[in-house]
Amino acid sequence: MPLSPSILKALTTPPMAKSTPKLRQTALGWAAHDSSAKLTPFIFKRRENGVDDVTIKILYCGMCRTDVHFAKNDWGNTVYPIVPGYEITGIVIKVGSNISRFKVGDRVGVGYVAASCLDCELCQSFQENYCDQMRPVYNSIHWDGTPTYGGYSTILVTDHRYVVHIPESLPMDRATPLMGAGLTVYTAMKHSNLFESPGKHMAVIGLGGVGHMAIKFGKAFGHRVTVISTSPSKEKDAKEKLGADGFILSTNLKQMQRNRRSLDFIIDTVSAKHSLGPYLELLKVNGIISIVGEPAQPIEVPATPLIYGKKVVRGSIIGSVKEIQEMMNFCGKHNILGEIELVSTDKINEAFDRLAKNDVKFRFVLNVAGHQSSRL
Repeated sequence: MPLSPSILKALTTPPMAKSTPKLRQTALGWAAHDSSAKLTPFIFKRRENGVDDVTIKILYCGMCRTDVHFAKNDWGNTVYPIVPGYEITGIVIKVGSNISRFKVGDRVGVGYVAASCLDCELCQSFQENYCDQMRPVYNSIHWDGTPTYGGYSTILVTDHRYVVHIPESLPMDRATPLMGAGLTVYTAMKHSNLFESPGKHMAVIGLGGVGHMAIKFGKAFGHRVTVISTSPSKEKDAKEKLGADGFILSTNLKQMQRNRRSLDFIIDTVSAKHSLGPYLELLKVNGIISIVGEPAQPIEVPATPLIYGKKVVRGSIIGSVKEIQEMMNFCGKHNILGEIELVSTDKINEAFDRLAKNDVKFRFVLNVAGHQSSRL
């Protein structure tokens, strides 16, 4: 997730501490110490549990290409050592005295946002993920002046306002990707009005950790779903494993032309440089393409297919805590889960290497606590 210079400065400049933190809770993490991105065990301290905090024993953490980019300093803003991981699930082991909605033993999740100002218009309207003072769960500086370390670690201390309940019906390991990949597509679809209007024809560009969740949500919302990919080998997985209705090979000009003006909505999950031109041609008049992938280089957006079809290009990133809980409840009702490969901590670097090569179906989940059962 490359950040603008102004946002980067805000996130990496120590804020005025609200209080002096007492770093008393020992955590074991897996950190990169330089751009080689090799992850090694790292002992560090979390703050003591405050009155508004919960301490979470981390069971699982999703592994994402974003983690690899940050570990390798691909975007030029990494502060080492870095403990990645923003799709976090676990069990509450401590609860602050001001908190009534969580108790010890609760199954919970934490996503990308670790803190925000809580006072601005965005925070007050449940859009804290867009707050200028938003602090990510890793590679940032918290309000107490300490570095934020992510979910590739044994415990997390966080303000309860950024924590959600995980429904009992969902196994914790397969629910983990919902905190990031699932939320990303859920909110993009929600803000493009796909909840209230079933029966549309939508497409997903890219079939990876984010793209596979887009298929699942698209079907659950009652839409016809087509996958667009450069890899013909993805067709079988898209249709047979994930339930997609159609498949377009984007390198096949005949297939692209045959599907011109056939789609109401496209969600673009691709993080490599590409042009939107061919995909805009697939949209109907008034169609929407929502960009959730984040290439390091600018995306090309040609004007002609845009203006001759009143088409909309919009962006979306993660979601608010309110939306995470809303999504989790929806997933619990409809049994929506990620397709995962569990990774033991001793295989973490092997998984990182495979992530860099897109060699995963469809999301790696780090088994932090070493549990064997997926029914936790």
